[in-house]
Amino acid sequence: MAINLVTRFLPYVDELFSTESKKSLLTNQDFGWTGAHTIKVYKVSTSEMNDYKRNPEKGFTGSRYGEVHDLDATTEEFTLKKDRSFTFAIDKLDKDETAQQVAAASALSRQQRQVVIPEVDAYTYGVMCTGAGQKPAAKALTKDNIYTEIIAGNNALDNAEVPETGRIIVVIPDVYVLMKQCKDIVMETDIGNDLRLKGVIAMIDGSMVIKVPANRLPKGFGFMIAHPCATVAPTKLEDYKVHEDPPGISGSLVEGRICYDAFVLENKAKAIYYQAQPVGQDTPGQETG
Repeated sequence: MAINLVTRFLPYVDELFSTESKKSLLTNQDFGWTGAHTIKVYKVSTSEMNDYKRNPEKGFTGSRYGEVHDLDATTEEFTLKKDRSFTFAIDKLDKDETAQQVAAASALSRQQRQVVIPEVDAYTYGVMCTGAGQKPAAKALTKDNIYTEIIAGNNALDNAEVPETGRIIVVIPDVYVLMKQCKDIVMETDIGNDLRLKGVIAMIDGSMVIKVPANRLPKGFGFMIAHPCATVAPTKLEDYKVHEDPPGISGSLVEGRICYDAFVLENKAKAIYYQAQPVGQDTPGQETG
């Protein structure tokens, strides 16, 4: 005798894991693109110090302060390059016959978490690594040298006169494991709740540590020490819409658009220290940002 067993679908969606963005800790929003697609920022030179001529020789006609020079005022140009979009439709019966699990609002939220945020993060981190003003030769990181390399990075920022407060150390999960195994590293884990909510997991050598998934960072990533003053990461437009029963669709039409970019300021590039690892030393599956 044949028996037809019951198949039951629960009102539950098996969601993919996704990580919140930590981009805001590493970048700034100091410039505005309101009303413009391109902005220019001035770089103004300085004057050398001179020995003041207190008692000049007889007949001296110049300035006792030294020779007068004009200051140079050049510009950097930042044009937004990333204008991205997506769209999808949800049929009215699909929504009804999946126990409301295929709904426009939840699908839009999923799109943002699993597609939009990872793309923006990967692009921004890639720009920072490429534009880093301090990039030592690639080196394999181990539990025995990780602390020495981090100290070397902070020392390089010190010599470049980068502000000591506000520095962020970015690591992938595998490197964070090395840090926990290193006998020389004593991580301060007593972090305020406001910083934990932003993704800070520890403090080392006065710098905050954040952990970023390997697939959002360039291939061969080791670690990066960055001050947020170096990178401007604007989002000029972020527009998401749900249209109910638009022409030609019985259901919902979801559309999204985001215009963003990231720029490393030339005079502040040395506030980013990027230590790469030899290709093949990184986490398997790591992709180029």
